[in-house]
Amino acid sequence: MLRIAVPNKGTLSAPAAQMLRDAGYRQRTDPKDLVCRDEDNNVEFFYLRPRDIATYVASGDLDLGITGRDLLVDSGVPAQEMLDLGFGGATFRWAAPVGGLDSESQIGGKRIATAYPGVVGRYLAEHDLKADVVRLDGAVENAVRLGVADLIADVVETGTTLRQAGLVTLGEPLLRSSAILIGRLEGDADPKLSQLMRRLQGVLVARGYVMLAYDVRADLLDQATALTPGIESPTVSPLHREGWVAVQSMVRRADVHRVMDELYEIGARAILVTDIANCRL
Repeated sequence: MLRIAVPNKGTLSAPAAQMLRDAGYRQRTDPKDLVCRDEDNNVEFFYLRPRDIATYVASGDLDLGITGRDLLVDSGVPAQEMLDLGFGGATFRWAAPVGGLDSESQIGGKRIATAYPGVVGRYLAEHDLKADVVRLDGAVENAVRLGVADLIADVVETGTTLRQAGLVTLGEPLLRSSAILIGRLEGDADPKLSQLMRRLQGVLVARGYVMLAYDVRADLLDQATALTPGIESPTVSPLHREGWVAVQSMVRRADVHRVMDELYEIGARAILVTDIANCRL
């Protein structure tokens, strides 16, 4: 039985469980449950603290896990990213007092406060920099004002909290994180793992694409299909109306309104959009 770790709480918990449901796997119905067995798919899910998931996977006690890229890097354990799941995005940035530092190249020798010492440590090692890393569990923005550090490294969303603390972001992000599926560096090939990967990839594609259907005159087909090439090729069927065809094609969700407008401009009609629940490509 495949053993998979899922975040038990936090921002990754609900989206991870929903993605697994969308992929056809049973999930717990009571948030207090620590284990959920999916007998039909021969998979067992364990609900753990997100920070602990990489450790359980790297040790071999569990086969796979869903966690954040930041948490995997911060743990420093030998596990590998297998698939970006497309949710839980976060950007880690340096922040320093206004006028304090000009670029991230100046952080050498400074005191850096962070809740993610592993993330900061990897960056320092990769850039051959040495600094004093001060680990804090939260409220990192106050570290500079209170004299604990010279700058911080933390997740930055709008930057409002930083500005309130008299800080500004510095240089490029040190890490862009999101929810990922992780596995051991060396694991036995398992057909259930391949099935899981296909299912999750199917969910990702379904979330990123819609099915677009429209009618168009046959003499305009080349122009229309240039706008809707599909994944491999659009499906084209003759209509009862002479000289017209029906077209179906997968289109990126982010582009669909622009594509619909352009199709209408060249003469396509009955343009319909349908959500895709799941797929296999």
